[in-house]
Order: sequence, then structure tokens, then C-alpha cells
Amino acid sequence: MIPKAALPGLALDQASPLPVYRQLYARIAEAVLAGRLAPGTRLPSARSLAAQLAVARGTVEAAYQLLAGEGYIVTRCAAGTLVDPALDRKMLRPGRDVRASVSDAGGAVEGRPTGTPLLFQMGLPALDAFPHKIWARLVARQARALGPADLAYQPAAGHWHLRVQIARYLAVARGVACDPAQVIVTTGYQGALGLITRVLMRPGDAIFVEYPGYPIGHAALRLAGMRLVGAPVDEEGVDIAPLQAKHRGVRFALVTPTHEFPLGLTLSLQRRMALLAWAEQSDSWIIEDDYDAEFRYQGRPLPALKSLDRQGRVLFIGTFSKVLSPGLRVGYLVAPTALAQRFTEAAAALQPPPAALVQAAVADFIDKGNLARHIRRMRLLYAERRAALTAALRAEVGSLLGIELQAGGMHLLARLPRGSNDTFLVAKLSRRGIAAAPLSTCGADRPFAAGLLLGFTNIAAKNAAAAARALADALGRT
Repeated sequence: MIPKAALPGLALDQASPLPVYRQLYARIAEAVLAGRLAPGTRLPSARSLAAQLAVARGTVEAAYQLLAGEGYIVTRCAAGTLVDPALDRKMLRPGRDVRASVSDAGGAVEGRPTGTPLLFQMGLPALDAFPHKIWARLVARQARALGPADLAYQPAAGHWHLRVQIARYLAVARGVACDPAQVIVTTGYQGALGLITRVLMRPGDAIFVEYPGYPIGHAALRLAGMRLVGAPVDEEGVDIAPLQAKHRGVRFALVTPTHEFPLGLTLSLQRRMALLAWAEQSDSWIIEDDYDAEFRYQGRPLPALKSLDRQGRVLFIGTFSKVLSPGLRVGYLVAPTALAQRFTEAAAALQPPPAALVQAAVADFIDKGNLARHIRRMRLLYAERRAALTAALRAEVGSLLGIELQAGGMHLLARLPRGSNDTFLVAKLSRRGIAAAPLSTCGADRPFAAGLLLGFTNIAAKNAAAAARALADALGRT
């Protein structure tokens, strides 16, 4: 006889910002992993469990679908819904991290596929505010207009119309004057940085990076065989001056001048000019990552470092991941004129641009003025969500975390007491569905101070208090 689950401990938190089906999914998955639900155990029907929990039947069905997709449960006509009898073998399969499938089920950690964002998840724009109707209309129109040329191999540097629109947008929004021929359309930030590592860098080369800085950029550079030299960041931004005498052979610098990641500082004009002078005098290259520069809440967005570049020493990287969606995988590299052809050839051989349909839709989105309007709306929305969450966190966890407001950006910085282990804390929080990121891992060649990075873009103002309570409760249990 097949044992039937009693499903104890399934009380749902109605105040949680996580959807009910996500909570239900996580609780059943945790019970399976902990051995409380043995392989072969029969689960209640969706109708029965919905009645037990006083939720809609569709909510339970959605949770069951996720569990089935992850391999936790199977449905058999006569026997009903069972914890997969073969689960023991699956859990022993090399390389399968079943714990991560619970904590990361609703979002992405280090590039895994996204669904519903996890609480405080970093790097995602407000998915609930994506302009679905406008985007669907543009995609449909472009799909109807597809011709034979659009179905063939695409230009390696990207569609010309999109390159024109990007150049026009950068001139107005970022103060960057460039010819469309300098614009290389890429598959996001990683695509642009990957091209730079292939075209200009050699394994063993040294590069100045911000300390602290962007971990994904650091990881990409290490994979390319680069030697990272952490340059300190203070209230004026990154400072490479103290390092130049000791590191004379450095030919590259990777910086986020407008909104330094993760501290949110802005590179001062004096430091900008010094950085450009170093590049010109040493025949070096500056890679400018224009990370979420559109979202500044004190005054207007600042011009890019590239706008001051008169000698063609700055390689400018931007994407539509933060202003629209990372799922589009559309970014761009503005290369010096003399290097544009080399980058195009590298893209043709190694890294073609996104699909023709996506490129055409993005170009149309910019051309019709939708991008500028969307950014203005998001700036107001993010300012509201940031203010609400900051107030709620200071009320709930102000004694545990030092919340620091930045001039812009899409995350909050929470300092931890000296001696704290933020990576251990983040691992504990992840088991409760909280996707904070550790500040210490933003160090390049050495760990940085402990802290938490908390994304706020997907936490509506009305849910800020519940989110803060969830974090307070999780911190109290770690």
C-alpha cells in the first residue's frame, strides 16, 4: 500500500511577499530533501490540499507543476501524485545541487533561469513593470515584416538600424558622441567584455579593477587569464594613482564611473581626468561599464566617462538588461574607430549578435521614444520602492544592519558589524528564500568588508514592510 503524506507544517505566511504557490513549492521540496516525505509517498490531490489550506486549486496545481519539473514528484493515474520513487538515485547523481533548487527556485543566482524574483534578488529590473503591451505589439509587427534576409545569417556587428538608434540614444542620454559604425551589438555585458578579452588582452596581462567591484566582471577576466589588481575606492571613486609606480605594466582598467558597483559612488571629475591621462600616456585601455547609470535619484544622470575621451582610449559597454530585461540579451560595445573592424571580425568568428527579431524590436522601441519614457517611469517607480523599503528595513533591522543610501542604482547596501561572515549569512538566508548577495565577494584580489546587497526593484512599496519583516525574522533565526 502506498503511504499517504500527512503534510505537517504547511502553514503559509500570508504576509510574505513570496507568492503562495512559491511558499508551497518550497515547503514540500524542503520536506522531501529533509526526509520527512519519503520517495513513493502519495501527496494529497490538488483539490484536497487546496481545501486544506484554503487556497485556490490553481495555486496548488502551480506548485505541483514546479515540483514535477524539478523532479520531486510524479503523477500516476491510479496512484495519484507521488514523491518520485526514484528520487534517491536522482539525488545521488553527480553535480546535482538539490538545495540550490529550493532556494533559487524563483529567480537566478549566477545566471540560472529566472521565474518569479526571489526576495531582495539583485540585478533584475522591475519585472512587473515591463511594458508588455508595447513590446508585444512591436515584436508582432517585426515578425510580420520578416523577410528572407532576416532569416539568414545576420551582420556580425548587429543590425544597422539598431546601431543607429543606440548611437542616437547615447548622444542624448549619456553624452557619448559616436558613429553607428563604432557600435557593436553584443549578447549583453558578458558578450561585450568577452570580445574585449579576445581582441585586446593576453593571458597574464594585468588589469586595474575597482576594490570592491563587480564579481561577474572579475570572474570573466580571471577566465581570460588576466591578473587582477584591486584599486581602492573612496568617496571620489576609484583611485589608481597609488598603484601606478608598482604596476607599470598594467594596460587595462575596468571601471564603473557613473555608479560604482557595489558602493554607488561617482568618479569625481579630477579622477576621471587622471584616469584618461594615464591611459593616454601609457597607451592603455579603459573599459567603462555603464552599469544602471540611468537610475539616479539625486539630480540628473551624469555623463559617461566616454564623453570626455578625446584620444579613443575608452571602450564603452552598455546593455538593455537593467532598463528593459536581461532575458533579451542585448548589449553593445562602443569601440574606438580604429578597432571597430577587429571587434566585428571577432564577433563574426566567436560571438554573433542576438536574433534579428529581437534586435529589430529593440531598435523600434528606441526609435518610437518608448525607451526614454520607460526609463522615466522606472526612475520614479524605483525611487518610491527604494524609499519604502529603506524606511521599513531601518524600522525592522536597523539595529542589525547599517543601511546606506546611494545616489542611484538598483540595490541597497547594508553594512554588517566587523568580524561578520556575510557569505555564511547569505547561505543561511537563501534557505529561507532570501536572495541577498555578500559584499565581501566584491573584492578583487582580496576579500572586502562584510555586508549585504539587497535588490529593491521587485519589491512593491505596499510589500516593503512584509519584506523587511521576512528579513528580520530570517536574521533572527540564523
